[in-house]
Amino acid sequence: MRYVSPGREYARDSLYLTTRITADGRDGFPVEPGRYRLVVARACPWASRAVIVRRLLGLEEALPMAVAGPTHDDRSWTFDLDPGGRDPVLGIQRLQEAYLARDPGYDRGITVPAIVDVPTGQVVTNDFAQITLDLSLEWAAHHREGAPDLYPRALRPEIDAVNEVVYEEVNNGVYRAGFAGSQEAYAAAYGRLFARLDRLTERLETSRYLVGDTITEADVRLFTTLVRFDAVYHGHFKCNRRKLSESAVLWAYARDLFQTPGFGDTVDFDHIKRHYYLVHDDINPTGIVPAGPDLSGWLAPHGREALGGRPFGDGAPPAPVSAGERVPPDHTPLPS
Repeated sequence: MRYVSPGREYARDSLYLTTRITADGRDGFPVEPGRYRLVVARACPWASRAVIVRRLLGLEEALPMAVAGPTHDDRSWTFDLDPGGRDPVLGIQRLQEAYLARDPGYDRGITVPAIVDVPTGQVVTNDFAQITLDLSLEWAAHHREGAPDLYPRALRPEIDAVNEVVYEEVNNGVYRAGFAGSQEAYAAAYGRLFARLDRLTERLETSRYLVGDTITEADVRLFTTLVRFDAVYHGHFKCNRRKLSESAVLWAYARDLFQTPGFGDTVDFDHIKRHYYLVHDDINPTGIVPAGPDLSGWLAPHGREALGGRPFGDGAPPAPVSAGERVPPDHTPLPS
């Protein structure tokens, strides 16, 4: 599978299944606890958003989760982590099967996150940006007690504006650099990425969080890129002006979030590294997965409390991760 088109800049396929699961069921799919299955891969930053938001809001029982393995081939993500290589609920080996159940002629990307309707085995949506917003808004009746408001009404215009530039220049910016097919395309992506990281640094020098004084959807979206930066983007994607761990403000901000329940306890660094270095074989043809970086720094004191702010506002942290969803202890620096 080729990710780089020689001579061209990278353009992400943005055609998604935009059917929504809503409280009123206006698209034919009402919110119903236990009806749907959230399919993710811990390797994927877009899927990691949904994993974090689901945990922060306490939707584990209402929206059960299937975790695909860290690698895939040209056809699909696979459930190779499960006994027999099949998801125990959906009974499928490849996520592709759920897409084809929805549309036998489906010919676009088989992406995660995807929410599957268990009774029919069909993918309802893979619209990653809308999924997390709907978990906050449409699934509100099933949030845990003390769940944070990740998308507060008064701050939505500012959150949306921050999310737009972060997506264009950071979340997708690292891919435009890593998958650039020419020196010119790479230089342009590299320049935009680090210019935006500089602006974010200025914003976060005096503010603990991106918008307001609590964690919001904006922090979730930036975190999933920052937590992968030194492990894969700095080297593999050539985003190497400096490491995250050499950027004092962003490094402290990322550590603050990582140490907040619901963020770091969802991160699997082994899956992250194996996905990028094994799947992108046109960038890394040897298939060698780096042994580093040292992860212990993620647990160092960050000092961001001095800026004020309360991560959960008037709410409370989520309960410890359930046994069935814990990241293996050798894949994370967090104590088991």
